[in-house]
Amino acid sequence: MRASNATIGIRDGLIVEPAQGTVIDQPGLSVHPGFVDQHCHGGAGHAFGDGDVDAIAAAHLRAGTTSLMASLVSAPREILVSQVRALAPRVHDGTLVGIHLEGPWLARSRCGAHDPLALREPTMDEARALLDAGGGAVRMVTIAPELAGAAEVIGHLVERGVIVAIGHTDCTEQQARQAIAAGATVATHLFNAMPALHHREPGPIPALLADPRVTVELIADGVHVAPSILALAGRTAGASRTALVSDAMAAACMGDGRYALGSLEVEVVDGIARVAGTSTLAGSTLTMAGAVRTMAKATGDLGTAVDMATATPARCLGLDDRGALEPGMRADLVLLDSDAQVRGVMRGGSWVIEPA
Repeated sequence: MRASNATIGIRDGLIVEPAQGTVIDQPGLSVHPGFVDQHCHGGAGHAFGDGDVDAIAAAHLRAGTTSLMASLVSAPREILVSQVRALAPRVHDGTLVGIHLEGPWLARSRCGAHDPLALREPTMDEARALLDAGGGAVRMVTIAPELAGAAEVIGHLVERGVIVAIGHTDCTEQQARQAIAAGATVATHLFNAMPALHHREPGPIPALLADPRVTVELIADGVHVAPSILALAGRTAGASRTALVSDAMAAACMGDGRYALGSLEVEVVDGIARVAGTSTLAGSTLTMAGAVRTMAKATGDLGTAVDMATATPARCLGLDDRGALEPGMRADLVLLDSDAQVRGVMRGGSWVIEPA
């Protein structure tokens, strides 16, 4: 649910009827649920796993992201286990809404900005070790379903309540459909790090776009996916199945320069992150506010773009206490002006940026 020029009430960190709480009434600004980013690697010069979690969360919060999931790139098993253990308390204290393992069970042919030496086939032993290290904090895992052992691991992840995402894959349409039937419900940054759509060899894209059980992620920075394709995918999947994501790395909310993404060096030029010395995109420098603006421009519909950054990812992650402006929901709000610039942010009923 969205609200334009809304008047709502806030009490004890929750949304209530206006007559029952402190009134939020900002003429000229539209009030929306806070953004929910289910795929973010870092920001403010830091990366999840080896950087300052508070600095990352604060930088994205100032840009309207009130719910943030920490994504980790592929790494040796002992490093990933250590990173999951380190991040788990920040999930349990509410700073983060979960941990997303984007790897290491990815296709080498579609590794993108993942170190190919860190990729491997999935095993039940490693899956158990990573999930146990998080104590329930691992919320989503991206996997290439064509890998040996993937089917068994997908079943185990689903059994333990973990969201399975299909990504960094060379799978066929049939393999994608089999993974969805086994319980996969997310497409990790659709179009990127997977075979392009072809009329005789469709690959995974048609299966992911068409299946009503699948939420498709889109990196709406105008670089990873052309605006016309953003609009086409949004129309095909619909707002209720399209989740805008930042896929942000350490350079988000920073400037051009050299940064690290896992074991790889990344060079950012004109706001575009690439593996140093290559043309390979390495995450983005995007915030969710920027993603909303890009999608709104591509579709001509700000309200739908906001839904893709709020209600849809909240539903995808099972966060039933946010993503809508309804009584009883968390008072996570973002106030936008007519240019969709962030003018106010509230999290849990407290102002982070108070509108002037």
